[in-house]
Amino acid sequence: MSDNILQIGAKIPQFNLSATDGKRYGVDSFVQAKVLIVLFSCNHCPYVQAYEERIIAIQKDYANVGVQVIAINSNDAVDFPDDSFDNMKVRAQQRNFNFPYLRDESQDTAKAFGASHTPELFAFDTERNLVYYGKIDDNWKEEDKVKHRYLRNALDEIIAGKPVSVPETFAIGCTIKWKK
Repeated sequence: MSDNILQIGAKIPQFNLSATDGKRYGVDSFVQAKVLIVLFSCNHCPYVQAYEERIIAIQKDYANVGVQVIAINSNDAVDFPDDSFDNMKVRAQQRNFNFPYLRDESQDTAKAFGASHTPELFAFDTERNLVYYGKIDDNWKEEDKVKHRYLRNALDEIIAGKPVSVPETFAIGCTIKWKK
């Protein structure tokens, strides 16, 4: 587990991970993206499940302006078999994920980012500097009661060439399930 979470302005940590689509991805796989969103995710967390449709919609709504979402599952699959790579493949297909879903078996990627929760996201600009960190919006349970769309607001500001007015929010959700 890591206490050194990335700070705003930090460079993206490098990774090279297998995805549910049978490919491997690293930072260089997304050079065309103007904004790269790295979402620490999993299968079993009710917070993640509540946000899946919103993440799919964000990828769909912002793909044409160069935004790319990737989800990374770093959870221990021994104690949490729902989060195994095989079950990730099933979930990605069932939910029709329109973004890569990567497996961080060693948990080194989560540690490099300082990630601690699911869902927890990191948005990087074209130079791959961290420009937004935290949560998607302010109501994980009831989408129709959301008042602050933190991630969408940050994306709109980045695309408009403006600084992100709320660069950090507190990510809530399940903790990443670290290996013993």
